[in-house]
Amino acid sequence: MSDALQDILVTPAEMAAIDQDAARSGIDSFSLMRSAGMAVSAAALRLFPAARRFAVLCGPGNNGGDGYVAAAALARCGANVVVFALGDPAMLKGDAAHARNACTLETGAIAAYEPQSGDVVVDALFGAGLSRDLPDEARTIVERVNESGLPVLAVDLPSGIDGHSGEVRGASFIAAHTVTFMAAKPGHLLMPGRARTGTLEVFDIGIPARLVTARSGDLRVNTPAIWKRHAACLDPGTHKYKRGHLAVLSGGQMSTGATRLSAAAGLRAGAGLVTLASPADALGVNASHLTAVMLKEIRNAADLADWLKDKRLNAFVLGPGFGVGKKARDFTLMLCDRALVLDADGMTSFQQGRKELFEVIAASGGEVVLTPHEGEFARLFSEIAADGALSKIEKAQAAAKLSHAVIVYKGPDTVIAAPSGRAVVNANAPPWLATAGSGDVLAGIIGAHLAQGMPAFEAAAAAVWRHGETAIRAGRTATAETLVENIPPLA
Repeated sequence: MSDALQDILVTPAEMAAIDQDAARSGIDSFSLMRSAGMAVSAAALRLFPAARRFAVLCGPGNNGGDGYVAAAALARCGANVVVFALGDPAMLKGDAAHARNACTLETGAIAAYEPQSGDVVVDALFGAGLSRDLPDEARTIVERVNESGLPVLAVDLPSGIDGHSGEVRGASFIAAHTVTFMAAKPGHLLMPGRARTGTLEVFDIGIPARLVTARSGDLRVNTPAIWKRHAACLDPGTHKYKRGHLAVLSGGQMSTGATRLSAAAGLRAGAGLVTLASPADALGVNASHLTAVMLKEIRNAADLADWLKDKRLNAFVLGPGFGVGKKARDFTLMLCDRALVLDADGMTSFQQGRKELFEVIAASGGEVVLTPHEGEFARLFSEIAADGALSKIEKAQAAAKLSHAVIVYKGPDTVIAAPSGRAVVNANAPPWLATAGSGDVLAGIIGAHLAQGMPAFEAAAAAVWRHGETAIRAGRTATAETLVENIPPLA
């Protein structure tokens, strides 16, 4: 696989255009299908050497053509192979018909397939282009196979998963492994598609990288390639003031833990100095828990305005444990011209007044990052959240454009989007990252990156990736406190 394609995400529509461009450039389209089918057969033999039988389920389009190629290749290698078709194979057109005619194996009707012990199912029914519910006949087979517990090797994408959104279209296979071609699709990474894809293998079938990159848009997988050129500003050998001064704003005495998690994470993630800004009633409890993190009394907007005269304060986190209400709104609006992570209570405080927030962000020219989880997103961007035609990526992009801020739309498939339309989907977070206080740690890491001079989009993308790596290091018993202890170096 070309290095230029390692992190690219292409939509099904873009992939269809890439296929057409390849054909127009003179590349034989059947040679691409043959490469795809051979890649599937190789994966089947490599991953399931003990299979008693490969049951290849072929659909009515080019995905089915890939399946016929794979079935013929498996049979030539001496494997026991049975083939079942959805619909009438005689109705196939073009390359799929060529592949079917070249496959000498008997083809049965898909309804006749009965799972047997030792079977490996090769799912070549529908690929990433599926955007409608599975037909009833296919749905019956999907449910039968899923109930059997047999391993499934999916061709392109588990049938029933929408390649654009990751949504299940009525039903879908739950694959152990998926082989896709040239580039990953959004449906591989967005939930619930991600959970049903199994391990993902991207195979280069021979389309030139230039054709893929020419059609690909602003979507990428979140990897260090996205932000590595900005990581140089995180040099731990520089002076502490050059590494930035992060301020984390605390709520009252009964809700200080979240703020301290953010502050500790910010310090661990590389900010040169971190100050926790505390109201008077929380000074005692905060002071009793802080060591390297400094403490500053900030009672009201006047105190904050006076503190902001110190231009060395260059990044802020507001929201974790802060409390919902006017104080949160006032403080936020004062900070929009700086680098600001607005999390939790900070966002919720603008549920009824978001227009003012978004206008101030647009006018102030600061670097603002909003970090909503599913519920917070629905409260702050209700009309976008309710639009069932949009994927999670598109929702994050729409929210970023509306708010003029970078959006970190959290979840097992966190999406980071910029107002410009750039977006990345994160893929390294383990399930045990879903633990109380995890989001507070993430807010602190983003704040540390902003304090050290990273642009907002790269700061957020790097923080989300680093957050996932942190959870992997901390292990399955991770808590928010152990996450802080396990934040790895970024570069």
